[in-house]
Amino acid sequence: MFSHDSKGTQSRQLWSRRQMLQAASAGAGFGYLAFVDLLARAGASGGLHPLAPKQGHHRARAKRVIFLFMHGGPSHVDTFDYKPVLEKMDGKELPFEPAKGTTVSRKLMKPLWKFRQHGESGLYISELFPEVARHADELCVINGMHTNGQSHGQAVLMLHTGEIALTRPSVGAWITYGLGTENQDLPGFITICPTRGHGGAQLYGNAFLPAVYQGTPIGHAGIPAAHAQIKHLHHPDWTPEIQRYQLDYLQALNREYAERAGFDDRLEAAAASYELAFRMQAAVPRIADIRGESKATLDLYGIGRQPTDDFGRQCLMARRFAEAGVRYIQVSHSFKWDQHGNMPQHAKNALEVDKPIAGLLTDLKARGLLQDTLVLWGGEFGRTPVTQGKDGRDHNPQGFTMWLAGGGVKGGFSYGETDEFGYYAVKDKVHMHDLHATILWLLGLDHEKLTYRHAGRDFRLTDVHGRVVREIFA
Repeated sequence: MFSHDSKGTQSRQLWSRRQMLQAASAGAGFGYLAFVDLLARAGASGGLHPLAPKQGHHRARAKRVIFLFMHGGPSHVDTFDYKPVLEKMDGKELPFEPAKGTTVSRKLMKPLWKFRQHGESGLYISELFPEVARHADELCVINGMHTNGQSHGQAVLMLHTGEIALTRPSVGAWITYGLGTENQDLPGFITICPTRGHGGAQLYGNAFLPAVYQGTPIGHAGIPAAHAQIKHLHHPDWTPEIQRYQLDYLQALNREYAERAGFDDRLEAAAASYELAFRMQAAVPRIADIRGESKATLDLYGIGRQPTDDFGRQCLMARRFAEAGVRYIQVSHSFKWDQHGNMPQHAKNALEVDKPIAGLLTDLKARGLLQDTLVLWGGEFGRTPVTQGKDGRDHNPQGFTMWLAGGGVKGGFSYGETDEFGYYAVKDKVHMHDLHATILWLLGLDHEKLTYRHAGRDFRLTDVHGRVVREIFA
């Protein structure tokens, strides 16, 4: 090791293995946090490198996922679920009882934005999303979604982990556990500007899975995307050369231990995670840096202008990480879609994300990435067709919309229905467990076989539920 005396003179100091581990956990890069967890779990990675690419259970239609999370709950009846009856009955009473836990109002409120058909498919999309509407023939719209959890906390956890209260691994962690990563210099799971509420780190956490599968956050929702970076990526005092020496010394101690104790794949996996963390210090900033992109590309995403700059940066970073081989990338628009009052605020929200999302779809398609990249859009639930207050809508987990694009799904296709008012999912219903099962299947993973032994039982993302929605496959 290197140390400094009172005069600032640098010298080498040999540490014991215990001292090295203590120093590493206290002050080094983020990759060291996986060490203790990896050693505690025998055979978790199924090989020497926990993030090595792995074979799925069947032929995959997609290689990676980009999830565009609209935190707060966009109103489906104002965006992608056209309800002409709701428009005709504006101001009248809902002819059945509202769901328990929602507003007691029964006054129907029509969509505040006009719908029209788009593309050869004729998908109905409201004027809130004119740019996304240009991609209508690439969208697979699921209008029969329903989920558990009337509150944001419950429903957001359900969306991200498959559980409304208990701590469980996130979707990205399960996918990375099942498939590894295509790029050994990068994490398998990255979340850009994640929300800090309604679950916080649990939304990209590993729970009982080995720590190497947790999501790597870049910034958070409280700062502009232009300033987003990974914490602890660079040591404030040690140069890369010193860190390389530190790592080499630690690995030498690990090899010495292995020679005395015999082969231990847990130790090998931990050593591999150290090497990955060191390589990330160079690879991650290079890919997250969008300054080398052309003006045409920046314009495509709305970067450099308001109000699209922030979300546009996130979407462009997502494309760069997808192109570089990251399995699961989440982009969050937090926390803006919760209009209990003032539904016209949806127009401002949509204006911030519409062009960047369309730009992402255009860019992925032009680069030949859309065919094996699954893009998922949506929030934790929808909103009621009845009013809350003067011009708001309450939470609606009973029926709402999410859409997918690329990655082996049918384009220009609508699946499932809510009732004529948009309150309950009534036909070809898709529960959140079903959506999770379907995403895994598109990636080549069987949700019933992707399990992890913990506390005496086998856990899985979908618990004991989930149906693969094969009807949406191309």
